[in-house]
Amino acid sequence: MLKMRFKRVGRKRQPSYRLVVMLSTSPRDGKVIKELGFYNPITKELKLNLEGIQFQLNNGVKTTKVVENLLKRNGLLQEIT
Repeated sequence: MLKMRFKRVGRKRQPSYRLVVMLSTSPRDGKVIKELGFYNPITKELKLNLEGIQFQLNNGVKTTKVVENLLKRNGLLQEIT
């Protein structure tokens, strides 16, 4: 199964994350299928490929809770009840 999740990059104590699509069984820093964005929690900088994210979600890619919360907070994902 494919998951949309964060891949950690950056130096020690200065994390930044890439929003990627990868197999759910692969390790956090494993092989990436598609890169969809960037998030820096220190500066709150966020850059997303909205068309790519929407395409992946329409094709059945699941998000992790952290990614889902980030997308909801920025109004990119409607809450499903």
